[in-house]
Amino acid sequence: MVGFLLWLLLLVVCWPLALLALLLYPLVWLLLLPFRLLGIAVNGVFELLRSIILLPARVLRGRPAG
Repeated sequence: MVGFLLWLLLLVVCWPLALLALLLYPLVWLLLLPFRLLGIAVNGVFELLRSIILLPARVLRGRPAG
């Protein structure tokens, strides 16, 4: 919502720049998409390594009483 209000303010103050930003936003989003997917993959690898390292502690801890 705040981003939309800022875009409307930009539209009032400088409409050519606002229209340029509106047209370039999908292109920038497409250019950044591979980096976002790479970040998700790296995060998944780190979570897998974390779970492998912490597995012996979880096995030795046993079931919680209750």
